Amino acid sequence: MLCRLQVRREGDHLVVRLAGQLSEAQVPDLLAACAAADHTLSLELDDLLSADAIGVDALLRMQQQGARLIGLPEYLRLRLESVARDSW
Repeated sequence: MLCRLQVRREGDHLVVRLAGQLSEAQVPDLLAACAAADHTLSLELDDLLSADAIGVDALLRMQQQGARLIGLPEYLRLRLESVARDSW
């Protein structure tokens, strides 16, 4: 299963829902969708099954830029923390 992106606006808040597998091939689409955020960006990740190293890096960078990661699966949270720790 590829990664499916659904984008919706709630006022000036942009919400991007990811489902499936986030890989390098989908990162440009994710970044393009998130670039439309005026102020607040949330990523809904309840249905994200996996992410490769490039996908994890993209999520980490968006989080560091202020995006809220909602419903982040525990294994991905641990990977994000590990990557963030290693980059310091």
